[in-house]
Amino acid sequence: MPTHEFNAHVAWTCGEDGVTAANHRVEFDGRPPLDVSAAPAYRGDPSRLNPEELFLASLASCQLLTYLALAPRAGVTVLAYDDRPLGTLAMVERRMRMADVLLRPRITVDASTDREKARALVERAHQGCFIANSVRTTVRVEPEIVVG
Repeated sequence: MPTHEFNAHVAWTCGEDGVTAANHRVEFDGRPPLDVSAAPAYRGDPSRLNPEELFLASLASCQLLTYLALAPRAGVTVLAYDDRPLGTLAMVERRMRMADVLLRPRITVDASTDREKARALVERAHQGCFIANSVRTTVRVEPEIVVG
């Protein structure tokens, strides 16, 4: 399989405006930048995204994209996919880390779709998710399959 490279630019400047010295910018070539800060628990600006939220979103987005890629080949017609993931930052082995991520996708499928097939596909998507395969964090998926 071919390899792919991705890049970003992360920049911080002393004295830049904002609520906290932790405010910084993440840029991606040709796309709008993200204004990022530390989590509010660490004196970050609550109006900005933080790395923990971006980590959580990355895992949930990867699960969604993998599921949607697999669904047509499995005969699963997806009408909607909605997730409200939950991440837990905690002390693990004497280090603060994202200890647990719970993905809670609510997947609405067409009435002609087999609900059990749609549910089984969630695990296949989880096994194929590039981001989940790249982290030590426990990532759990508790789906709800709805017929629309």
